[in-house]
Amino acid sequence: MRNFTEGGTKVVAAALNYPSQAAEGRKAPAIFLKPTSSYIKEGEKIRIPPGYNRVHYEVELGCVIGRRGKNIPKEEALNYVSGYALGLDMTLFDRIDMTKHAPWDIAKGFDTSCPVSRFIEKDELKNPDDTKLWLKVNQEMVHECNTKDMLFKIPDLISYASQFMTLEEGDLLLTGASGNGPVYSGDRITCGLNEIVQMEFDVSN
Repeated sequence: MRNFTEGGTKVVAAALNYPSQAAEGRKAPAIFLKPTSSYIKEGEKIRIPPGYNRVHYEVELGCVIGRRGKNIPKEEALNYVSGYALGLDMTLFDRIDMTKHAPWDIAKGFDTSCPVSRFIEKDELKNPDDTKLWLKVNQEMVHECNTKDMLFKIPDLISYASQFMTLEEGDLLLTGASGNGPVYSGDRITCGLNEIVQMEFDVSN
């Protein structure tokens, strides 16, 4: 679904999916949701809600779900992917510090907290399990990672999430990030996926 930001029902996101973040021996993915009202596209600004100052970036590969599925077997999971997108999972770390890691709904679900790229066709990204992601703040490279280091691969995430919630056509699955860092009002984020997609967003109050 090319217009996934309009047709999907939810953003399903993986947390702690890289070795630098995860507890050793964890047997299942950590999953949370972001509302579709958190989407923005290039030309729109990441807006920090009133009363908060510190928002952190996480740059991630997103998988667009192409058809409805429940209890999807791992070996069939990629058949449910219609394409991909580059996504940012923005987080209010002020909020997380304040609430002592209580539910993440506001910290990760505020309006403009999910900037996304255009839809990427499957034949444009032939190896999603070996994809370079990078991010700059004010033109300084601050983060680089590769999806080959994910603890739980795309089929694992799709299969696991679909045990608990029906995945609908147009839903976006964010596969996690290997790290994060702060941005503030006035900063500019530039990020990319291989040489396929690049996007840029300004941060504002």
